[in-house]
Amino acid sequence: MSVPVAKLSFWGVRGATPTVDPATWRYGGNTPCLELIAPDGTQIILDCGTGLRMLGNRLAAANGDRVSETHIFVTHYHWDHIQGIPFFAPFYADKNEFHFYSFRSKYLGRDSLKKVFETQMALPYFPVDMSAMNAKRRFQEVAGGDSFFIGENKVTTRALNHPQGCLGFRIETPAGTVVYATDNEPGNRDLDKGLRELTQGADIFINDAQYTPEQLAGPRRGWGHSSWKEGVQIAREVNAKTLVLFHHDPDSTDRMVDAILRHGREEFDSVFAASEGMVITLGAPGGRVDAHMPGTRTALRREAQFRARVSGVTEGGRPFDEETVVSDLSLQGAMISLRHSPRLQSELQVIMETPGPNGLQAAMRLRGYVVRIDAGSEKGLSAVGVVFTD
Repeated sequence: MSVPVAKLSFWGVRGATPTVDPATWRYGGNTPCLELIAPDGTQIILDCGTGLRMLGNRLAAANGDRVSETHIFVTHYHWDHIQGIPFFAPFYADKNEFHFYSFRSKYLGRDSLKKVFETQMALPYFPVDMSAMNAKRRFQEVAGGDSFFIGENKVTTRALNHPQGCLGFRIETPAGTVVYATDNEPGNRDLDKGLRELTQGADIFINDAQYTPEQLAGPRRGWGHSSWKEGVQIAREVNAKTLVLFHHDPDSTDRMVDAILRHGREEFDSVFAASEGMVITLGAPGGRVDAHMPGTRTALRREAQFRARVSGVTEGGRPFDEETVVSDLSLQGAMISLRHSPRLQSELQVIMETPGPNGLQAAMRLRGYVVRIDAGSEKGLSAVGVVFTD
């Protein structure tokens, strides 16, 4: 009997506005878009930020002009969550069919999401209007507290605390439960209670972590966002298994997100910082949540075999110190062979012996974060991808 498996892919993880700053390349600069493939094959897209364009290109390349019936949940109507709509290639193919779900805005009235589509592509904001989109489109209004099924998957909604409104979604699949609760600010007693009800016992809790606790307590109060600390507190209270920090601020560099992740992991065991290309699998043997991180965005990569000493923390939380080799070296990262299996996104210290003047060996000390682990290589070694932060 096969084990049900669900796959969650991250196509955009940045909040507010997309970024192209090289200091944000590692986590990515596209605005929110996730894709969930449930065990029954149901495809669900969460939000339509600029990450939607790359998802559409991938679907078009894989399936030609045919995409399976797709369900799209839009949390709210702020620009960063709808920017990708005009650039999603499958919307322009008449064989495709999409079901959209969002709430009725008091500012837009009935058919709010349909109006958002039409207005975004109205003259003079876009070169073609909605008539260019040939795919079948069906719009369904949902409100906080609603519950419904899509295939075998139960969907529950709750209202979140965000200016002009926002919805959080709980998706229960045979492989596990995913909660997507971005753009929420703590402080409203009723909405805070609803968020905890939505998140109870979730396998994956994706939570807004745009601001630091200090920002949230000061100049960013009232802007509708949360922090890593609030996410950790909720995850503890509701017994969520894994917390994913999401909706990174456009001014947060990769190193700043690294620091946020480090704070989160000091207080909760299973925490990830969302990054473009990250794939989380639910339903793995033993009930584990497996995450595969994207390859590093590197240039000037070259083969190398440098002797090195690597220290870090294992997946089980124990320190290790190991002699090994560094291969496939670049300015931004490297592949390292290790017998120990470190945590994803944990920090490693790498001391390499590199050829110096006159053939002498020189020590190069670097710190970096794990972004990928390929287990099962020869002689019990794992190939570990590291992005350097020094």
